[in-house]
Amino acid sequence: MKNVDTLIESAAELAERGLSKGEIADELNVSRETASWLVERSGTDSEPAPAARPTTSPQDIHVDWNAIGRDSDRLIHVSKAMADIISTEDEDVGLTVGIEKAGVPLATVVASELDTDLSAYGPAKHQWEEGDIDELGGGFSRNFAAITDQQCYVVDDIITSGTTLRETIEAIRARGGEPVGCVVLVDKQGLDEIEGVPVYSLMNVVSVGRDE
Repeated sequence: MKNVDTLIESAAELAERGLSKGEIADELNVSRETASWLVERSGTDSEPAPAARPTTSPQDIHVDWNAIGRDSDRLIHVSKAMADIISTEDEDVGLTVGIEKAGVPLATVVASELDTDLSAYGPAKHQWEEGDIDELGGGFSRNFAAITDQQCYVVDDIITSGTTLRETIEAIRARGGEPVGCVVLVDKQGLDEIEGVPVYSLMNVVSVGRDE
């Protein structure tokens, strides 16, 4: 059974491999705040936690889709479902942008299904350790199609806060492209749109509780 202790152990292993907290958040499909909390609890954080930092666990939901990602047939079937959902956008789309890391294999199948070129975007959070993420920058891989004056789909695995999708949309527009739809496996926020771009998901996760 997977629990918080298992996540803490995983965070420790990833930190020891040299991954940033932002990359750990991406690997574990949790928020950056949750990744920091897990690393601190693992004892591998080189910086002591400030006294003002909360010691209680953050409110988050861990999503493990390893059963899909480890099997190519399952990955293809799920990605085809994502392509089917986003293709309801009646647009002349020539490019699919996958958000690294986990969004790229999903986007590869989506691009094949919808007959578009493929681009890959590395978000700023992969460099993040502490502080303001706005001071960091992401970028597009030169190994894939360049962003040009065309309409695009954006593909990722999980929406945790929406920050990464928002960053990607802004980066595409800065290069002259125009996102017309985003699609993910799981949306933790239940978003309908980001920056005016429709958001589609195979699953919405809703946390049900009452604030004390």
